[in-house]
Amino acid sequence: MTTADDDRIALHARDVRFDFTGLRTDWIPGEPFASHFVDVLHLLLPEGERWFVDVFSQALPLVRDDAVAEDVRGFIGQEAVHAASHQGALDHLLEAGVDVSRYVEQVEWIFHELLGDRGLSGDEAREWLVERVGLIAAIEHFTAVLGEWVLDSPALDAAGADAEMLDMLRWHGAEEVEHRSVAHDLYTHLDGRYLRRIRSMAVSGPALAKLWADGVAQLCARDPQLRGTPRQKVRLRDYLRAARRGLVPGPWLLARAVLTYLSPRFHPARHGDTDAAVAYLAVSPAARRAEEQADGAA
Repeated sequence: MTTADDDRIALHARDVRFDFTGLRTDWIPGEPFASHFVDVLHLLLPEGERWFVDVFSQALPLVRDDAVAEDVRGFIGQEAVHAASHQGALDHLLEAGVDVSRYVEQVEWIFHELLGDRGLSGDEAREWLVERVGLIAAIEHFTAVLGEWVLDSPALDAAGADAEMLDMLRWHGAEEVEHRSVAHDLYTHLDGRYLRRIRSMAVSGPALAKLWADGVAQLCARDPQLRGTPRQKVRLRDYLRAARRGLVPGPWLLARAVLTYLSPRFHPARHGDTDAAVAYLAVSPAARRAEEQADGAA
């Protein structure tokens, strides 16, 4: 069985760039629902991953294990680039007339106000910090599962998905698989209580599902290309159809992710394929460009 130490690699941020000029809102041609289902990432992650960075930066001084601290610093670097990359995709959606600004404002409120620092101090501040690390660990389990899915999603290639968007998703997914253990290990280092970990999943799982459903509905309703068509309204059967075709993660994949997390022996290193992630990062056009630029600057 794979252990955390067996699967550990040095994490580093890749200064990737993506050009979404000319990207269609149905970047999976003829599949606006599936395209927008994935586009929810661009609505949630710019603020969400900046929040991850802030929380982990606050937690770093509390870490007393050199390996955990090194991983946390690598995680912070990668998540900062993820936030910037998805912000670029969000900006493109807004420029294309998909006005989801009110939804994005709600997301900002969640991460800035509801999940912000709250002006606490002492033991209360530490407890609230650990609580948020636990929430991030639960969310990171989902992002790792989604990352593994997108790395092995031939249906997207067969459907003619836009190459630039697909590279961004797979680069991001590969890095999520790379650092899938970091949030869990940080939580375990700072606290590790099983019931608190399960509570974090009980909170974050339904919240993510609601945010995702609302995000897809907003994207489809606000897409100028769908205005006046039946596709402007989201239906459950649209999701089930896209999942059957392999264009979006299916319900059983997500349900298994939750059930896996409930095990007292759960560790992210036992799930996911680091070799597949590293292999994709070696051929990703954006990651290769970033590496070449870094080598040229050295």
